[in-house]
Amino acid sequence: MESWLFLGVILLIAYLAKNQSLLIASAIVLVIKLIPHTQKLLTTIQAKGINWGVTIISVAILVPIATGQIGYKDLINAFKSPVGYVAVFCGVLVAILSGKGVGLLAQSPEITVALVFGTIMGVVFFRGIAAGPVIASGMTYVILQLLHVSPILK
Repeated sequence: MESWLFLGVILLIAYLAKNQSLLIASAIVLVIKLIPHTQKLLTTIQAKGINWGVTIISVAILVPIATGQIGYKDLINAFKSPVGYVAVFCGVLVAILSGKGVGLLAQSPEITVALVFGTIMGVVFFRGIAAGPVIASGMTYVILQLLHVSPILK
């Protein structure tokens, strides 16, 4: 019962905050939860969902290359300005942080609750986008490493 209430609150917050991504995600999880015998499906989504999401995002990023909107000339031009260098650096940094974050989530899944809560706060109060839990987990990993703190919350 607690999970239904928790997901319902998230759905309501997403609706009030007009965050379509979080609204759709929480509605999908609630619908899946309504269907009998879907525990294995939910477990699979939990285990593989981040990779599926990254794949979908990667496809979206590659579409401008496929349509010809971005070509080699654009890649070369990216290295001709400070903004391009900063963007390349940030892209590398986010990829590294996300990789560390996925490892942290696998090691300490209980951190997910705090990350999701933080993401919801960012969405609701700061008009952010709920695309940051993996990056947030990577940032958490780096901070924990710097502070020499164990990621186990138990």
